[in-house]
Amino acid sequence: MMSLPFYQKLHQHYDRSYRNRDLSTTMSQYQQEKKSSAIYTHGSTAYSSRSSAAHRQESAAFSQASAASYQHQASRASEFALSSAASHKAASAYDYGYSHGLTDSSLMLDYSSKLSPQTKRAKKSLLSGEEKENLPSDYMVPIFSGRQVHVSGITDTEEQRIKEAAAYIAQRNLLASEEGVTASKQSSVSKQSMSTLHQEEAFEKKSRKVAIREKADHLSLKKTLEETEAFHKKLNEDNLLHAPEFIIKPRSHTVWEKENVKLHCSVAGWPEPRLTWYKNQVPINVQAHPGKYIIESRYGMHTLEIIACDFEDTAQYRASAMNAKGELSAYASVVVKRYKGELDDTRFHSGASILPLSFAVTPYGYASRFEIHFDDKFEVSFGREGETMSLGCRVVITPEIKHFQPEIQWYRNGVPVSPSKWVQTHWSGDRATLTFSHLNKEDEGLYTVRARMGEYYEQYSAYVFVRDADAEIEGAPASPLDVVCLDANKDYIIITWKQPAVDGGSPILGYFIDKCEVGTDTWSQCNDIPVKFARFPVTGLIEGRSYIFRVRAVNKVGIGLPSRVSEPVAALDPAEKARLKSRPSAPWTGQIIVTEEEPTEGVVPGPPTDLSVIEATQSYVVLSWKPPRQRGHEGILYFVEKCEAGTENWQRVNTELPVKSPRFALFDLAEGKSYRFRVRCSNSAGVGEPSEATEVTVVGDKLDIPKPPSNIIPSRNTDTSVVVTWEEPKDAKELVGYYIESSIVGSGKWEPCNNNPVKGTRFTCHGLKTGQSYIFRVRAVNAAGLSEYSQDSEAIEVKAAIAPPSPPCDITCLESFRDSMVLGWKQPDKTGGAEITGYYVNYREVIDGVPGRWREANIKAISDEAYKISNLKENMVYQFQVAAINIAGLGAPSAVSASFKCEEWTIAVPGPPHSLKYSEVRKTSLVLQWKPPIHSGRTPVTGYFVDIKEASAREDRWRGLNQAALKHTYLKVQGLKEGESYVFRVRAINQAGVGKPSDLAGPVVAETRPGTKEVVVSVDDNGIISLNFECDQMAPSSEFTWSKDYVPTEDSPRLEVESKGNKTKMTFKDLGTEDLGIYSCDVTDTDGIASSYLIDEEELKRLLALSQEHKFPTVPVKSELAVEILEKGQVRFWMQAEKLSANAKVNFIFNEKEIFEGPKYKMHIDRNTGIIEMFMEKLQDEDEGTYTFQIQDGRATGHSTLVLIGDVYKKLQKEAEFQRQEWIRKQGPHFAEYLSWEVTGECNVLLKCKVANIKKETSIVWYKDDREISVDEKHDFKDGICTLLITEFSKKDAGIYEVVLKDDRGKDKSRLKLVDEAFKELMSEVCKTIALSATDLKIQSTAEGIRLYSFVTYYVDDLKVNWSHNGTAIKYSDRVKSGVTGEQIWLQINEPTPNDKGKYVMELFDGKTGHQKMVDLSGQAYDEAFAEFQRLKQAAIAEKNRARVVGGLPDVVTIQEGKALNLTCIVWGDPTPEVSWLKNEKLLASDEHCNLKFEAGKTAYFTISGVRTSDSGKYGLVVKNKYGSEISDFTVSVFIPEEEARSVAEEPQKGTKKAK
Repeated sequence: MMSLPFYQKLHQHYDRSYRNRDLSTTMSQYQQEKKSSAIYTHGSTAYSSRSSAAHRQESAAFSQASAASYQHQASRASEFALSSAASHKAASAYDYGYSHGLTDSSLMLDYSSKLSPQTKRAKKSLLSGEEKENLPSDYMVPIFSGRQVHVSGITDTEEQRIKEAAAYIAQRNLLASEEGVTASKQSSVSKQSMSTLHQEEAFEKKSRKVAIREKADHLSLKKTLEETEAFHKKLNEDNLLHAPEFIIKPRSHTVWEKENVKLHCSVAGWPEPRLTWYKNQVPINVQAHPGKYIIESRYGMHTLEIIACDFEDTAQYRASAMNAKGELSAYASVVVKRYKGELDDTRFHSGASILPLSFAVTPYGYASRFEIHFDDKFEVSFGREGETMSLGCRVVITPEIKHFQPEIQWYRNGVPVSPSKWVQTHWSGDRATLTFSHLNKEDEGLYTVRARMGEYYEQYSAYVFVRDADAEIEGAPASPLDVVCLDANKDYIIITWKQPAVDGGSPILGYFIDKCEVGTDTWSQCNDIPVKFARFPVTGLIEGRSYIFRVRAVNKVGIGLPSRVSEPVAALDPAEKARLKSRPSAPWTGQIIVTEEEPTEGVVPGPPTDLSVIEATQSYVVLSWKPPRQRGHEGILYFVEKCEAGTENWQRVNTELPVKSPRFALFDLAEGKSYRFRVRCSNSAGVGEPSEATEVTVVGDKLDIPKPPSNIIPSRNTDTSVVVTWEEPKDAKELVGYYIESSIVGSGKWEPCNNNPVKGTRFTCHGLKTGQSYIFRVRAVNAAGLSEYSQDSEAIEVKAAIAPPSPPCDITCLESFRDSMVLGWKQPDKTGGAEITGYYVNYREVIDGVPGRWREANIKAISDEAYKISNLKENMVYQFQVAAINIAGLGAPSAVSASFKCEEWTIAVPGPPHSLKYSEVRKTSLVLQWKPPIHSGRTPVTGYFVDIKEASAREDRWRGLNQAALKHTYLKVQGLKEGESYVFRVRAINQAGVGKPSDLAGPVVAETRPGTKEVVVSVDDNGIISLNFECDQMAPSSEFTWSKDYVPTEDSPRLEVESKGNKTKMTFKDLGTEDLGIYSCDVTDTDGIASSYLIDEEELKRLLALSQEHKFPTVPVKSELAVEILEKGQVRFWMQAEKLSANAKVNFIFNEKEIFEGPKYKMHIDRNTGIIEMFMEKLQDEDEGTYTFQIQDGRATGHSTLVLIGDVYKKLQKEAEFQRQEWIRKQGPHFAEYLSWEVTGECNVLLKCKVANIKKETSIVWYKDDREISVDEKHDFKDGICTLLITEFSKKDAGIYEVVLKDDRGKDKSRLKLVDEAFKELMSEVCKTIALSATDLKIQSTAEGIRLYSFVTYYVDDLKVNWSHNGTAIKYSDRVKSGVTGEQIWLQINEPTPNDKGKYVMELFDGKTGHQKMVDLSGQAYDEAFAEFQRLKQAAIAEKNRARVVGGLPDVVTIQEGKALNLTCIVWGDPTPEVSWLKNEKLLASDEHCNLKFEAGKTAYFTISGVRTSDSGKYGLVVKNKYGSEISDFTVSVFIPEEEARSVAEEPQKGTKKAK
């Protein structure tokens, strides 16, 4: 039982019975003596008179000495636990440390203080006199912090408690490890303070009072420890388990070669996680690399140190923490820099980097920077509450560094995203993914993925919208969001939230707040009346307990869905919570262990100060104050009083529940009235004076609902989004954000554009329909509510905005002359939504590396992506810039080109091709196009070579795509790997050789984008052939461009192009061989949307044939003419056309003569399905011949013929007759399914058949071999199944079975032959079922040996049984036998020996397969069976040789007095038994009257020469040998004749034997 704090003594339930008798007596004696002890109360004169400087000197010396003894004290937990002095000192140091902001390590020093006999009041203080005066006066519940059992601190979340424990342990280890380092420094200080310490000890002689005090503390502490430890043993550990969590994640490092690097991480979890380090996903083996790695793990702090790093240590390192609840990993990258040249080794250890930090590592030294690209990027995403969502993109890094991965970071609205139960991050090595397991509106926002490589990073962002989940009640409001707990203390917790954007169609009336204690799943409502203000103080909490909260909105329709729950928060004062956070904590147990403070003389507390109203709404008012300076040594409680303004009628508000915190929330105040408030303090000594009253406070919301925003301006952004801006409302206070809504013009329906309030006055509304006109409105939000809607904006059509193009790139020199140069460049990545109308080129001279001023090369825009600049100076070095222009204006200039020297090129080979571009990108192919080089060399260009490599591959991985030079300037690249990123280059060739390669095209990812469409060829009804293409992703300025062999076809006389909207068609006027080629269609102002169609000779033939068919059509036939026999033997001729119009006609031809409908022929045409039929009742000999159906449908014709001659016709005629007879048979009772058999699970054979058209009078008779089988039960035809069950089927049941159905309508029969092969097949199935029914082999010991056995349902001789021992078939003998007894199959091993040990297998062979059962007769199984066999054998021997009476003695002998009685019996036993006789259970000896003999060890004689009445009685023959004994009893009755006659008359004797 833990001791109780002072404030519980004020209540009637306080009881001191928790103390034991010894402790109570000691404490009572101590308290009496304490009052009279001036030394104890005030301390020694010398101690109290010392200066504050001496106190500080002692404190420093004490702290230094304690560090040296800390480890020794930590290892002696019991001594620490029994030291009350150390415990009280630690508690006071903790209280002081958290009041003055001391670190954990400074507080830890007090734990290591040595035990001393000083009394508690005489202990050295860590504080000076001035510091004591500045201590906070508010009451702190003393917390016991034992060494053996740590009491958990109370924190808001489990995560914080784990982090606190890890931090404490890490600092404790750090303190212990630094002991040796600081020892020398401490020694000098310790010597200086020794004299002071010796002086102090002189004043602290142990007195009787001190001894009593220490004994009382000792008993109290010991009892508390025992009870606390017992409580912890009862805890259910399952409730304490939680998965690993990284408190401190390892950081990435960039170091020079030969330097050491150390990765740190701190991990928490329960039970304690096991941490493993990985290098590039391979576990690090310290033993395999001695001296390379040092791995340490101490109390949750884990380190990996890499010694003397080299370039191979550049890699991604992973720390994996695992326990019973799961696994979690954290990643860090290490980059080892290598200087490309000679460098003194000392520079690596100088502690400072000499080379510029902007250098980046490549496999060949240093690169100027990393190139980071994002492919397959996530777009603006839309989700719904409760759904899952995944955001991801592929990260391509150039140059690629082996074993080095980028650092991937995710942000939401600029704030890093931490993994939680709601969101998880994943990095696969080339793809970054962010997954939402359960979307909430809190997840809405702008998401950014950032890839960092050393000093460089690139990032990509897109917005995620989360719509409300469907309401359970139609018209109910949506769920609130961002529920946060503020201002938590003992008495209340303030809950805040954000109002939802959707009110369900009617205004929100207020909100309900629900709470749930952590560890339970029971929710309770905190307020009875809905609150409108988005902030509410929740009271009625239990101090020290942790809670979670949620909020629900309500309107006139009903209550909406609850919000996402808040983070857990504890009902504790902030000061108390902060003090507890420093304590070493085990997992939270749900209890606070407190100790009772020493009784002191009460001091009535003074009035509180600085009382003020910090928050006032129409529902509640929150007061705040400071504790009084005069308060004594015990805690205080507060009473709050109120009065209406203008009166002095003060009323106490909290009469039943005193306030423990210096804050309080008041409810039930009349709205609109004015109040004043004041506070009193109380403790055990009494109630103090009231504080000064507050100013007059009017009950009502101080925060007004904001006014609506103004000046709503929409502007174009993309073809699916619009940017909306507005002005903030005037006098707006504490704005949470804004909600934006959109509506299609004329619809009258408004939809929310965001469900999480956005800050700022600008927002991009996504998900709009292209080409539609929208209007927008905005609402402002604060805690008081939502403003009115702003005025509607002007309507705006959704289409992409036009902007100047982006800068061109990759400027290169294509040809150079003495005074001119030809430049080439690539077009901008972004055209700005409009066609690029031209380019402007600037140039400047570069003299001695110093560039001059820019000059214009052209005044009129040039349309090509190449330009010749004239009037340059020979041998001068120049730099160039290019800017693109469209109708929106001139774009930004490109980056400055490399420096080119103006000189005459005399090289013979051609220059590089230029203007490379790719199109028609698919998952396995793309089309690459280029323009010929400007400089062709000495001879004309004769062809081109195209090279390819993966974007991430090295330069030596280039490979050619064509062996022979290409004549044209395009190539369709096939065989690409889906998802791979590629780059391309082209080289020209002439007679002099191959020129230098072009600039790169790419990187481009081989993938087929969603919505990709292809060119489709079509032929209309008139036979006209055309190519058609459709694009759903066109920009307003996009146009279709058709090309043949990638040359525009604008002026071709053989083609005609027509485009309308998003569709285009190119028609061939007269398709012929001159039209062979590749036809492609490009869509301008898009991201390379294009498609092509190849017309080769084979395709040309197909299209011409199709055109001919359309000109002269035929009726398409789905099914040719066929014949089938119907149920009654009717014959059906039929065919099916693809489709028939209402005017279609059919002619029926037989042997070239048309036939018509009549008695013999019935015709039918179904124009909806295209089925044409002709029916004949029966086939006769004259119907043999050729049948034809001729179709005429408009211009289209068609026919189908069927030849029925010879054997084909005869077979058809026979089948028709059979079906006719079958139909006749089925008019009476008949078999729907003929007789068959099955083997049941009980190994019986069931004969069954299915009958139809049965009535009550129908009889069924079973036969076997033409003999009727009598059936006990009459068949019931309800289910149409007839069965005959044959149990224990064997050879005798073989034969021919027949079943006959019969009634007045006719009869039918079915036969089943179960002979020869059919019988063997059935018996095989029966044996298989029997084998499958066999039980597992069991071991049974008998008197003869050991028996292995198994039971089957029943046994038949056809089931072959084979036994094997250790894989060898058993040879049967007199000692080892096999047999079957009833349903038991057994193997008997007589007189077993150790050789009989091993595995025994019983194989049951059913004729096809073998079924095995195995038992292991070895080890313990053999020993136990053999021991039981020995026991049973001995018992059998004993039973066999036991002495026994075989026979001869009667049960009763009735004899007349005077007669002779002679009895003889046979006795058996080995060895010969001993024989003795009993009379009336007493030993009977042989004499002259009664002669007893035992002869030959077998026969015993009992003779009485003349019986007397005294001989009557119970006699017994006792036989006995070493195996046992047996007694055979008989009764002798002697009678006198007269008495016999009398007794016979009265009761006749029955069953008596008379001796002769």
